[in-house]
Amino acid sequence: MKPGMRVGQEETIQFTVTKEMFAEFGGHVVHPAYSTAWMVYHMEWASRNIILPYLEDKEEGMGAAVTVKHLAPALEGDAIIVTASLTSMEGNAVVTEVKAYGPEGLIGIGEVKQVILPKLKISSMLKT
Repeated sequence: MKPGMRVGQEETIQFTVTKEMFAEFGGHVVHPAYSTAWMVYHMEWASRNIILPYLEDKEEGMGAAVTVKHLAPALEGDAIIVTASLTSMEGNAVVTEVKAYGPEGLIGIGEVKQVILPKLKISSMLKT
């Protein structure tokens, strides 16, 4: 990894809830609200944005663990802000605290762990 990444760095993504983000299983919408699965996706995305500037050409980040609490609903058309804050770096592991906010305040909290690996190792693991 390139030098410079530090605890406390933050990245934020913003988007609007669409029908595609509703809680659904097997093509059937269970709740017309922002799903936990999409929240995890957005939390990982915000966390990934922290590591991107520091990856060497032969490196890539890979998700290792996610912990999420979905605290409140968000509806179609709601503006969402997801922020990732770097809390620790140990070896090749990078951990972020993540928070999601909707129009009424905090809707989700969690932690994302990524590991930085050589692309060749990832290819070998995936047998590609």
